[in-house]
Amino acid sequence: MAIYLPGTAEDQPLSLEELTPRETVAELDKYVVGQAAAKRAVAIALRNRTRRQKLGPELAEEIMPKNILMIGSTGVGKTEIARRLAKLTNSPFLKVEASKFTEVGYVGRDVESIVRDLVEVAIDMVREEKLEEIEDRAELAAEDRLLEMLLMQPNANPPATVTAPEQPHAAFIAGQEGIEDARQPLPVPAPEADRTRERDRLRQQFREGRLDDRLVELETRDRAQPQIEILSNQPPDEMDNSGLRDMLSGLLQQRTRKRQLKVAEAFDYLVQEEESRLLDMDQVTRIAVERVEDSGIVFLDEVDKIAGREGGHGPDISREGVQRDILPIVEGTTVNTKYGFVATDHILFIAAGAFHVSKPSDLIPELQGRFPIRVELKPLTVDDFLRILTEPRASLAKQSIALLETEGLKLEFAPEALEEMARFAFQVNESTENIGARRLHTIMEKVLDEISFHAPDLVKPPAQYDGAKPNVPTLLERTTDKGTTEKVLLVTREYVQQQVASIVKNQDLSRYIL
Repeated sequence: MAIYLPGTAEDQPLSLEELTPRETVAELDKYVVGQAAAKRAVAIALRNRTRRQKLGPELAEEIMPKNILMIGSTGVGKTEIARRLAKLTNSPFLKVEASKFTEVGYVGRDVESIVRDLVEVAIDMVREEKLEEIEDRAELAAEDRLLEMLLMQPNANPPATVTAPEQPHAAFIAGQEGIEDARQPLPVPAPEADRTRERDRLRQQFREGRLDDRLVELETRDRAQPQIEILSNQPPDEMDNSGLRDMLSGLLQQRTRKRQLKVAEAFDYLVQEEESRLLDMDQVTRIAVERVEDSGIVFLDEVDKIAGREGGHGPDISREGVQRDILPIVEGTTVNTKYGFVATDHILFIAAGAFHVSKPSDLIPELQGRFPIRVELKPLTVDDFLRILTEPRASLAKQSIALLETEGLKLEFAPEALEEMARFAFQVNESTENIGARRLHTIMEKVLDEISFHAPDLVKPPAQYDGAKPNVPTLLERTTDKGTTEKVLLVTREYVQQQVASIVKNQDLSRYIL
């Protein structure tokens, strides 16, 4: 049962129909800094998908998604924008590198594996959603099965029964009616009410955790599936698609064996069994395939690596050949998977590349036409680096503070220190290879190197620390609102310069360290 706390309305996710392009951009702003043009493009594409679903079936079939081509160097936010968009809309998302595919007839991955992998992602998504729906039913059924096992145990406290005194020797009475057995009747099982009371008592003990360490005998199946290798001239993806391996594995029955498990472990195992019994995989597959066809998103990275047209001929794999193989998937085709046929007509494709050496015009004309929306992502400035350090929900500064709080150490960054780290990151990107926002990771790790290493020792009393004095900022004592005193480690501009400045000045050294 969901409980919504007051004052957190802005944190509640909006449904896909409620998300306007402006609201989509606002959601992306919480995680990605800058790149307004790219955010507007994906927001419009998302809204057009919602608009199409409201049309009649005849017209909706004719409207194709406006695929997007993002142009920008590494580390400027291309992948993060696409990933956050898919997470925001709960859409199946797959990121693949275009450079790892080969032409048909060559050893390697064929482009149809993109759709197969996307369907697998959707299957996992829908399965998790359905498992959440049946979780309560599965736990209740597993609890009943576990209590039945506990009731059948000989060492369990038995419910009250009508018993008779033991008769070690037989006794017979001879009379007019013949010979009769003088022993009293055998024990009579207790009434159902007594068994119900005992079950309720065990249920209460189980829910209170008092039976967790008790042992119960359970028949389990071996998790390890037999490994079946099939020799064939077909690629591995097509062999998996044929379902032959699954069919042969299904013919071999899983071995079962009895094991002594603790009640808590047995309950987890029984819950998994009940979930697999209650889960309708046919329904999961049907919903997953529909979700892929209607709302799937594929992020094709490194498209610039396959851009180019070769004039020569030969046995080598050509970049133009890979483009021609990708073209049918992008423009719309039907791919045969082990879950059925999947149409790619309405899957949104977002291609990305740096295009330092090649140009988008180096792509074959047919593929260029399938990406009508082109967005150029701007290089990051010093202000962008500073915003990346502070503004996103999971910014680098917030991550570092949270990690050191687990050691009992309060870490703070002075505003001037964050500005200095942003300036260093921009300077190193300009003087060496430009890796975008990823440069901040190396700068941050270098600044916090000494602090992270000595953090467990800094929280100890000085008498208990016998190591050399670490090169870290001085611990400051501060009084909190509750009147208690806390020790704060403040990272200043001078400390950042002390840790990083010498390396930044030496370009040869910064190429290896930063």
